[in-house]
Amino acid sequence: MPEPLALIGAGMIGKRHLKAISETDAAELVAIVDPMPNAAALAQEANVPHFEFAEDMLAATSPKGVIVATPTEHHLQPSLCALDAGCHLLVEKPITATLEEADAVIYASETRGLHVLVGHHRRYYAQVAAARDLVRGGALGQLVTVSGQWSVRSPHRYGRPGGRRGGRAGPVLTNLIHEMDYMRFIVGEVEAVTAWAGNPVQGFEKEDVAACALRFENGALGSFILSDQADSPWAWEMATGENPAFPKNGQNCLTFAGTKGALEFPNLRHWTSDGLESWVTPKTARDMPFELGDAFVRQIEHFAEVIRGDTAPRLTARAATDTLKATLAVLQSAAEGRHINLRENA
Repeated sequence: MPEPLALIGAGMIGKRHLKAISETDAAELVAIVDPMPNAAALAQEANVPHFEFAEDMLAATSPKGVIVATPTEHHLQPSLCALDAGCHLLVEKPITATLEEADAVIYASETRGLHVLVGHHRRYYAQVAAARDLVRGGALGQLVTVSGQWSVRSPHRYGRPGGRRGGRAGPVLTNLIHEMDYMRFIVGEVEAVTAWAGNPVQGFEKEDVAACALRFENGALGSFILSDQADSPWAWEMATGENPAFPKNGQNCLTFAGTKGALEFPNLRHWTSDGLESWVTPKTARDMPFELGDAFVRQIEHFAEVIRGDTAPRLTARAATDTLKATLAVLQSAAEGRHINLRENA
């Protein structure tokens, strides 16, 4: 039997969840919650009831799981509402806008014995698991460096003044958190952060470019540059073709380098020396096969398995909060002009 799910938030990401639910037998949609005018039409198209408020939906329907896909600054209230009603929760990344709000979600779920999944959907891609196996399995030797970039020129509302004022998340909290999560998953915990951020292109309140230096607990050092106002071919979406709004180009945007080789990511090009590892030794690249698949469908199927009690969450609320903590450290370091040691902030 498919697990009944309700969707709160029918914007861009909410529609990705709607599509994923429609493409699996593991779940069925039972309601849509969103006060925006187009949400009623979406609900009618999906043949489910539409509600403006989560409380009304939970009083009228009986979902076993709720997906929260509202803007980041509006994650807390519907998440707590769903947990109070006894529903398991899949909340879009980041789990919340602040660590204090994340703690409230964790407390509410653990005291009620309910599961919280967080929508870091890239963990469901085969190449992410393969990269973790290579790095942690020693195929690169001792990992030394991690270097990446996500640079695009946004043509839509993210680049407009309304998206860069008040409590709304900028590209660090909206986009870098993806990269921070899979770097943590592949490499290990981030121990310290030094970062810089600015708004030289648009001059709005939120950043339009950020750069960070990272120290991982295993001793590896990393760097990452992010901007949604730099027109380049280097971004996960263009490398993989995950999002049809981004033209696919296959350009890898992250590298891992160790004492025995290197890995271009996300398209898994593994570089090794033809003999002794040295700068005088020729290098050979091997492209590793993988199937991209649809991570959103896999995520919904996993959510259904968790609801049924067949498996534990692949990414818990506590683990997602660690990703949020490392990402917020980028903003804190940039704002305060200092090095942030995450161990000291534990």
